[in-house]
Amino acid sequence: MKTRFHEYQVIGRKIPTKSDPTPKLYRMRIFAQNEIVAKSRFWYFLRQLKKAKAATGEIVAVNTINEKRPLTVKNFGVWLRYDSRSGTHNMYREIRDVSRAAAIDKLYKDMASQHRARFRSIQVIRVQQILKPADIKRPYIKQLLTKNIRFPLPHRVPKKRGVFSAKRPQTF
Repeated sequence: MKTRFHEYQVIGRKIPTKSDPTPKLYRMRIFAQNEIVAKSRFWYFLRQLKKAKAATGEIVAVNTINEKRPLTVKNFGVWLRYDSRSGTHNMYREIRDVSRAAAIDKLYKDMASQHRARFRSIQVIRVQQILKPADIKRPYIKQLLTKNIRFPLPHRVPKKRGVFSAKRPQTF
């Protein structure tokens, strides 16, 4: 499944000067559509956290982080912050998907539908895979962890073979 977002590791620093020849490196894991957006988000967050900006800094490396097991379903806990019409809110959400990038794609779609939050107003703070089923808090994820889970298909309508039938179809 192709997702809209990719996970990038962006490493940057201030440009070396005579007073500081080896400035401190800063590393962030950023979810973005492409490398250009990832670099832009890196400078956006670094400007908020440290006294550094793109005009006086440089990007050392941009790496794409790929999922180790992209075919197994995993549970993720996501800590985020978003701006709504009334203020800034912190939130914890649980998402079930095959990769971190796909989980974040699902998160952005859920936030857009349930809270009308756009990409620019959502800041993903942390994404962590939940390994123990006991650590899962949300009931909509817990219900998928039962051992003998079944998905019944009610109201099955059989295909008609001819124009007339001798008896009524049973759909229950």
